[in-house]
Amino acid sequence: MRQPIWKIIKTVLLGVVVILIAVAIIGWTRALQRKDRLEQQKEVLEEVLKGEGEQGLLERAGVTVNEIFYGEPGLSVFIGGIDAYTYSAEEMRNIAIYEIANRSVVHITTITVDLNSFLEVLPAKGTGSGIIINEDGYILTNAHVVESAKGIEVKLHDGTSYQGTLVGQDIENDLAVLKIKVPSDVQLKPIIFGESKSLKVGQKVAAIGNPFGYDRTMTTGTISGLGRPVRVDSNIVINGMIQTDASINPGNSGGPLLNSKGEMVGICTTIHSTSGQGQGVSFAIPVETAIAVIPDLIRHGKVIRGWLDATLVQLEPSIVKHAELNTEQGLLVSQVRSGGKAEKSGLRGGTQQVQYGTSIIYLGGDVIVEINGIAVGEYNDLYSALTNTQPGDKVEMVVIRGNQRSKLKVELITRPERFEWTLP
Repeated sequence: MRQPIWKIIKTVLLGVVVILIAVAIIGWTRALQRKDRLEQQKEVLEEVLKGEGEQGLLERAGVTVNEIFYGEPGLSVFIGGIDAYTYSAEEMRNIAIYEIANRSVVHITTITVDLNSFLEVLPAKGTGSGIIINEDGYILTNAHVVESAKGIEVKLHDGTSYQGTLVGQDIENDLAVLKIKVPSDVQLKPIIFGESKSLKVGQKVAAIGNPFGYDRTMTTGTISGLGRPVRVDSNIVINGMIQTDASINPGNSGGPLLNSKGEMVGICTTIHSTSGQGQGVSFAIPVETAIAVIPDLIRHGKVIRGWLDATLVQLEPSIVKHAELNTEQGLLVSQVRSGGKAEKSGLRGGTQQVQYGTSIIYLGGDVIVEINGIAVGEYNDLYSALTNTQPGDKVEMVVIRGNQRSKLKVELITRPERFEWTLP
């Protein structure tokens, strides 16, 4: 009796195992099928997303989407028809930008002195914008806004005005720092600094300033270009400028260019116009440029930059012909200071003395054609190449010596307060 019962138990157990294996195989097969279906669905959804975007994908699922706002954490979706909202997503974004930044923008009025046709001294007013950069009363603006100013008045968002003092200016980047003293119960609202390195062409931006004297006016637009070299009114070329189609008019100079978070990414400085008014091509100085020079302007009243302890002459046809040079553009090294950094770095001056207009120059020296990867053909190129350098830095230089191109590493000195270019 025991043997048949044991056989029955074995048979039952075997059947259970077979059933379990069969169930597992079926489950595994169905899982593979589900995975295949999901992969197929994923491919279809990716095609829809690629062709129609997030809004098209959601609307195919039956979701009515008004607007989508993209941000670093992901994206925000505004669901429903336009009637469900008081403001659109874009309007809400613009309102938020203004609320974040407008109290950090000041109205600057300057008094300058002009002479009329009878040589009478007459006061003249100028206006511009400025940006509060800290709670101590330091204000960033354009150098041309406060140029030759005999008096500076700074008006805050609440209408109160204070006398401004020029702390320092950097003509080469068209930047200046002012200082105001406010009562202890007045709390200044500094601007939030962003970065321009991550900007993309097509990205939306806003500008706040005081065009034609209208306080804290905001205009919007997009980034039209990046890294533009722009020649400003002082005839200096500023590299790396941000181009925007946001309307910038006289009085906007010195105001902030803002991203969608209300962070300052640039300082509005100039418009490209034949009439003096905005025509859709405006420029702003990258915020990184301002961040780099502000400490020096506050501490020294100027920017401490590197320079070459050498006398340089910009090439022009008569020099090229007389010296029989094989390049038509560059800066001729007329002299190097004896025992100086340039000489010790291997830079060579000339030995053949010649009359050049009203000046004496020396031919036969190196011709500088490149510094730190920037082509050098005229004096302005030298400014640009050395703008972000410090005394003691070593720059990589390409020179033409005879018929050969040579590479040097030249140590810089402190740029002198005054120096003269050799001109014919």
